[in-house]
Amino acid sequence: MLFPHSQACFEEDGREPPAWKGPMPSQGSEEEPERAEPRGDESQRTEQLNESRLRSSSVEIREKGSEFLKEELHRAQKELKLKDKECERLSKVREQLEQELEELTASLFEEAHKMVREANTKQAAAEKQLREARGKIDMLQAEVTALKTLVITSTPSSPNWELHPQLQSPTKAVFRKGHGRNKSTSSAGVTAAGQSAAPAPASHECREVDSILFAEFQAWKESPTLDKSCSFLDRIYREDVGPCLDFTKQELSELVRAAVEQNTLTVEPVASPALPAAKGAAVECGGPNGFRSQIVTKCALSGLPRTCRHRITLGDSGNYYYISPSCRARITAVCNFFTYIRYIQQGLVRQDVELMYWEVMRLRREMSLAKLGLFPSEV
Repeated sequence: MLFPHSQACFEEDGREPPAWKGPMPSQGSEEEPERAEPRGDESQRTEQLNESRLRSSSVEIREKGSEFLKEELHRAQKELKLKDKECERLSKVREQLEQELEELTASLFEEAHKMVREANTKQAAAEKQLREARGKIDMLQAEVTALKTLVITSTPSSPNWELHPQLQSPTKAVFRKGHGRNKSTSSAGVTAAGQSAAPAPASHECREVDSILFAEFQAWKESPTLDKSCSFLDRIYREDVGPCLDFTKQELSELVRAAVEQNTLTVEPVASPALPAAKGAAVECGGPNGFRSQIVTKCALSGLPRTCRHRITLGDSGNYYYISPSCRARITAVCNFFTYIRYIQQGLVRQDVELMYWEVMRLRREMSLAKLGLFPSEV
């Protein structure tokens, strides 16, 4: 008879267990007594039993080892999944940091370019202001030189009547009272000064405020602006500025008007050319007060050959245009008007409204006389 455990060992090894036969009863007789087995078979059976026990223990160890390895594999798989999740999270963090770094770098570059553009713009504006300041300095130096020449050329034998009004007769002194550049007088007026019926002095003029013009000026004075759409400036543009700056050369006239409005027009005297001594003496004798040479050329605005003692530049173009005294008087009259209203706009004029109104009317009268061709002889 086999034990169940030994039978399982044989099944594991793939062998069939030995068939043990019990005593077979004989037919028609009593059971025979068991035979005594030899001692060698018992030892063999013991060895087989021991061998089956060893095999069963090795199977149990193998099963336990397999279970342990399965548990370790399951644990390792869980740890691997956790590490994969951690790697995925770190990868997302790295991508986010790289994106933020790129955005920060782009914003820094954009800010740097913006600062460079602003610096270049400020530098260009500063250079423009420097050029304008140098141009004004040159113009002031030229005017100072001209004034020095006027003072030098005033001698006892040939006095300068503009600088010494006390040497004139009472009638002429009354007529020439005031600054010569602000009076639009002509040669006819000078001739009339010597007659018995002298004109009324400027201080005794009859004045009467026009209600419409004064109302327009008051409305403009409350909120001063250079926009020509307001009624005050619109009237002056139509009646004075437009006709005064309307020259034969229409294209250049438009450029001059724009430069005057933008305050970028420069008027400067023309330097006297070097002449031989004999010719220079003859010219000086014929010139006013004998201090400036005659320069006959073509006026850029009228297109007529005239004595051009001044030239203009428009902004930073660098191009010079020679102009006649009449064109220069018309341009300066408009420039004087715009300068005064700019002073009012900037709050630099501290006068009564009526006094400012009459100063504007005086400037308008200068523009009206200049557009008619009447201007001081020293222009």
